Amino acid sequence: MAEKYLPYGRQIVDEEDIRAVADVLRSDWLTTGPMVERFEETVCRYVGAPYGVAVSSGTAALHAAMFALGVAPGDEVIVPAMTFAATANCVVYQGAKPVFADVDPATLLLEPDTVEALITPRTKAVIGVDYAGQPCDWEALRQVADRHGLALVADSCHALGATLRGRRVGSLADITCFSFHPVKHITTGEGGMAVTADGALARRMRLFRNHGISTSAAQREKAGEWFYEMTELGCNYRLTDIQCALGMSQMRKLETWLARRRELAALYGSLLASSREEPAARPLDIKPGVESAWHLYVIRHPQRDAVFRTMRARGIGVNVHYVPVHLHPYYREHWGTGPGLCPAAEAAYAEILTLPLWPGMEDRDVTHVVSLLRGNNIL
Repeated sequence: MAEKYLPYGRQIVDEEDIRAVADVLRSDWLTTGPMVERFEETVCRYVGAPYGVAVSSGTAALHAAMFALGVAPGDEVIVPAMTFAATANCVVYQGAKPVFADVDPATLLLEPDTVEALITPRTKAVIGVDYAGQPCDWEALRQVADRHGLALVADSCHALGATLRGRRVGSLADITCFSFHPVKHITTGEGGMAVTADGALARRMRLFRNHGISTSAAQREKAGEWFYEMTELGCNYRLTDIQCALGMSQMRKLETWLARRRELAALYGSLLASSREEPAARPLDIKPGVESAWHLYVIRHPQRDAVFRTMRARGIGVNVHYVPVHLHPYYREHWGTGPGLCPAAEAAYAEILTLPLWPGMEDRDVTHVVSLLRGNNIL
């Protein structure tokens, strides 16, 4: 085993972050307080969305989006097969049916033509996923959604800071969902946010994150009142002021970290392309007009399983993102899905490998990873 283990992703927490959290711990409000709104405003200002709803995870953001859009039993929501299970699970939480769409084998992104072919009278919404940090073709998906009167949701948990033709992810769909898990671009420990330009949708998501109760504790405290009503069946999906303080501090470093992710991704691309032989390790394509946020650096390799074992044995924390959701036992048992439903996603799953990529890495880490892939002792 190598002396240094290099994970595929990792948080960076500095003294500024620790001080920000400590300040909240000394304050009157540990949750439902003023830091939540400040964090929401900061993220909204950055992504270009008028309203933000901070919640306890990216999964909670997706669930809140489905609730706000009125997804219910009898409805269908189209989701890509190549994603984390939460993208489909949020549909099931509302009693609706996830309909799995295949992906572009070059990018693993949802294809608008594939979406249109799956639309039925029961289709209520489409969820696109900005896989690995690269935005979907949101303009084409918007046209499909508008033609059929559907809501469009962006699962952008990989893509905080990404742009499509100069527009930031967060302003391209009816609701956009972000994650602040430790391996993401910023972290609140666990956490997420849904952003939207629709005030009514924002109000419904705020209601949903707080048990369906019409007012928050902070609002009642300010008004000097105690009375509240539960008007909907909601969840406790609140994000604490402690976590929001960490998120606020992390947001100050986001642009620096994004720049470093892009530098590391460019180095990977250059080294992988420089082989004299036809490379076995093939990065995914990046479409024109896109600036990826590079949450993941994913390659395809025909001997993926053997490479995975070898790299792990050498201290390189490669990973696989993801098992196509329709192949998970739950979906096979309860929804009758299985192999053959989404062949491009299934073929990709047999080959995809995630290489380490996070802002604390050094150039020599990338060089070492690629040298092991190539079998060259260049260090």
